[in-house]
This record gives sequence, C-alpha cells and structure tokens, in this order.
Amino acid sequence: MQEGSLYAVGIDIGTTTVRAVVAHIDGATGVPTIVGVGKAPNSGMRKGVVVNLNGPAQAIDDALGEAERMSGYQVDAATISVNGAHILSTHADGMVAVGASDHEITRDDLHRIEEVATLGKVPANREILDVIPHAYKLDGQDNIKDPLGMTGTRLEIDAHVISALTPYLINVQKAADTAKVHPNAVVTTAIAAAKAVLGEQQLENGVAVIDLGGATTGIAVYEEGDLQYTGVIPIGGVNITNDLAIGLKTDPEVAEKIKLEHASAIARTDNAGVSLKHDGEVLTFSTQDIDEIVEARLEEIFEAIQLQLKKAGRAGKLPSGIVLTGGGAQLKHIVEYAKNYFGLAARIGKPTGYGGVADDIEKPSFATAIGLMLIDAERLATGPSHKKSGASIKSAQGLVTKLFARFKA
Repeated sequence: MQEGSLYAVGIDIGTTTVRAVVAHIDGATGVPTIVGVGKAPNSGMRKGVVVNLNGPAQAIDDALGEAERMSGYQVDAATISVNGAHILSTHADGMVAVGASDHEITRDDLHRIEEVATLGKVPANREILDVIPHAYKLDGQDNIKDPLGMTGTRLEIDAHVISALTPYLINVQKAADTAKVHPNAVVTTAIAAAKAVLGEQQLENGVAVIDLGGATTGIAVYEEGDLQYTGVIPIGGVNITNDLAIGLKTDPEVAEKIKLEHASAIARTDNAGVSLKHDGEVLTFSTQDIDEIVEARLEEIFEAIQLQLKKAGRAGKLPSGIVLTGGGAQLKHIVEYAKNYFGLAARIGKPTGYGGVADDIEKPSFATAIGLMLIDAERLATGPSHKKSGASIKSAQGLVTKLFARFKA
C-alpha cells in the first residue's frame, strides 16, 4: 500500500471463499469509501481451520489481487478473520491496586488489570484475541464503563475473553504471510459481521448476529453495548449442498445451483417440478424432495444455534432479535424460518458505515469482510491501543507480532 495513504482493508478468510474489501479513508470525515472488492474460491480449509497452507494463501492472493486491480493500490496489510469451533468465550474478573488516593487511572492500569483478570483463565495452548470489559469498579463504585482519568486506589474489572487455539491461529497468520499480507488485527467472523450490520440501539437492547457461512455458523450475542458471548458451530451451507447432492442423486455443482435458485427454508405446500441446465442436459427435481432435505439440515443448524443462545442465557430474550449474515442468509425465506424457530424478530443484516458501491457488496456474504475493513479503519483513526466502540474490538497487533516471532524463530 502506498506510503502515507489512508486505506483500510478487510480480508474474510472463509472455508469456501475468501473476500477482500479495500476502502479509502476520507481525511476530513474519516468515513471509509470502498474502492476495491475481490473474492476467490478457497481450498485447504475445513470447518474454518487451515489444513493446507497453499489453498488459503492462494485464495487470499487472488481475492486481494482483484481488489487491488479495482482500487489501483497495492495492499501489504489488512485486518483478517479467524474462524472455527476452537474459538471460546469465557468470563474473567480481577482486581489491582493502582496507587495513592490521588492516582488517576491510565491506559497502563487498564492493560495491567486485563492481564490480571485473564491470568490462569485461558489454557497455555490458547491465545487471547480480545478482552471486552463489561464494567469496572473503582474503590467500591460499581458499573463504571470507562474509568480512564478517574481517581482511585483499587480497580476491579468484570470482563469477557475471546480466545483461539494457538496452532490454528498461527496457521491463519502463516497463510496471510505467504500471500505477503501483514495482519494488523485478527477478529472472529461473527464479531466482524456484527461491526458492519448492528447499530448502537441494537447493541444496547440485546441482539444476536448469526453468520451462516459455508462450513461454519458463527454466533455473537450483544447486550448493554458489549459483546456477551461468541461461539462457532462446525456446520454451514456446504452441509445443505452435500445433503441435496446425496438426496437428489446429483453432482455437488448441481446441488449448489438448486440450493441458490430453488431451495426454500419454509416448506412449500404444493409439490412442483423445477428444472435447470447442466452440461447441456436439462435436469428436473421435485420441490417436495428439495424441501424435505433442506428442512432436515436447517433444523439441525438452528437447534445448535439455540443451544448456543441458551448457553449465553439469551434464548428468547433478545429485544432486537436475530440478524442473519453470511452466504447462507441468501436462502429463500430464511428470515421467516428464523422468526418461527427462535420466536424473535429477525432480519438480513445490511452492511452500513461506508461509502462507495460495488457488485455484491450489499449481500450478507460480504458483511464480515466489510466489518473487518471498518475495524481496520478504526485502527488507523485511533491507534492499536484504543478500545473500539460498539462491537468492542481491540487491535491484535501485539498478538500478531508475538505469533510471527514464534513461528519464524
């Protein structure tokens, strides 16, 4: 990327597809304008985890190359995504003595109490991606959102910790490094998608983002302005495609077309025939057969999501309901299905917070890539140590440096 230019980049490293978004940052307003978009099919990953470095490295290179050609800029750094069922969400708390009675709380104090709160709470084979403070207590005063600059002697924290298995995280870093892209920060997919599609009122009221990906489904639950829970289920849209291929006795390529063009999340009352062309041959299938196959797999996916919401203690208790993102959110009538299943409001997440237009950019499948770009833009505007608002993301610059040093040693 050209020296001195203000550009933000997000790269969503999905199991089936890598998507890249490049945006120019307006020096006056700070609003990012999308100037480059790219996507490429991915191989070498299973259920969000790298199993062959060459596949995702090539996909990152291809997707970013497309975005670079559109934008006219050469990219060498970006905020990237990490995914997989190894991502864990845990609670942490801690207390530190910060000094004399006239001591003002500094950023160093906040960093120190985060370290104390997470000490021993995360196993040695895991890396902390983020620590989200829910509330601080200063000399007995409860529910402080930001104690910076306040005066006190005893600081306590109640926080939420997101961690990932170290080997899996390092492999994602290596894939990016192979494609000559330095990760400015590493963010889970559902949290990145939330950054793009949620407003402040939803974050405050209580809402869940469900990122329906190719091989995984990510969940991020927010309330009172902060992330309360995140998790990943190792099932996604590819499972629906494979079920259709088996059930309809056809190729996966044909099954994918059927899913995109003819499948419905809500079963149809009448049975009809649908046709599509493949290799010069017209193939006909029954809507009843399609609906039965899709319904069975959707029920499994949504049952697993409901278990995650119960684990978070928010099942049926989210005033702002469910926001669906990811490629799976393009399934016809998926919103109605979600409303019926969860008994909550539901909608498709539409990315906001940016200017510019490009093909496919408003689709829910691009929500994560846009969210990563927005996080990258905030990092440029405020610096890596600044705590982000809304989605409560902080830069993982130090983590990236540490991991790179580990695998390059």
